[in-house]
Amino acid sequence: MTATLTPRPDTTARPARPVRRIGLVGWGAIGRVVGTALAEGHIPGAELTCIIDNRPLVDAPAPQLSFEDALTVCDLIVEAAGQAVVREWAERVLTSGADLLIASTGALTDPDLADRLRAAGPGRVYFTGGAVGGLDLLQAVRGLGPLTSVTLTTTKLPATLHQPWMDAELTERLRTTTEPVEVMRGTATDVPVKFPKSTNVAASVALATGDPALVQVVVVADPAAALTRHVIEAAGPHGSYRFEVAHRPDEANPATSQVVPHAVLRSLGAVVGRAGQIL
Repeated sequence: MTATLTPRPDTTARPARPVRRIGLVGWGAIGRVVGTALAEGHIPGAELTCIIDNRPLVDAPAPQLSFEDALTVCDLIVEAAGQAVVREWAERVLTSGADLLIASTGALTDPDLADRLRAAGPGRVYFTGGAVGGLDLLQAVRGLGPLTSVTLTTTKLPATLHQPWMDAELTERLRTTTEPVEVMRGTATDVPVKFPKSTNVAASVALATGDPALVQVVVVADPAAALTRHVIEAAGPHGSYRFEVAHRPDEANPATSQVVPHAVLRSLGAVVGRAGQIL
């Protein structure tokens, strides 16, 4: 008996993917790089439709709209403006039907907000890893069983870590120190609240491991830290892992690293379906 094989369908002429209409929230150090790349067509399948910012903009490459108006014309919102925007608008974006890509992952250490976003829809929520790597592997090893320890040590220039809640003694120590100073130690639930512009990495690690209370975060101020450094150390019965990155701070906003907007663009490329990349 001769078997009959069905030829594989011709896939050389695949239908074009629909272009995603992007609303970009924030026109600062991150948003300018992301918005310029989108406007210049560097992300196939993504079109910069509008920019949302509470300041008047004179150099934006797309119309400036209110958040309410943006949700009527966009199907993907990219947040690059801080945790407060995520807390105020994330749920409304998802319930409107638009998808949301979040850069300020620190907001998601609020368990109530995280639960509401998991339940919201029909829009989908995505997160970018920002200034740190190894998150995909941490997610993968969860399939082998829980990690028993995770530590993140973040080292930055003292001026980028000063916060209004700090007392006079700590403020003076940050101002005058000539050596590294441990500023805070706590879990990935506690630390991002205290450093809303400097510790999104802690929240990203917590999202990857699935347990913010497990992740111990150490924040260090170092006057010699020409580069922002993040060291992740994790262990479990199935293995041990260590990732270290050192980034040049953004000149316009030293609290963030130069690589962050490019991480947003990489994540955006994955969301809109650009082929041929490591996921």
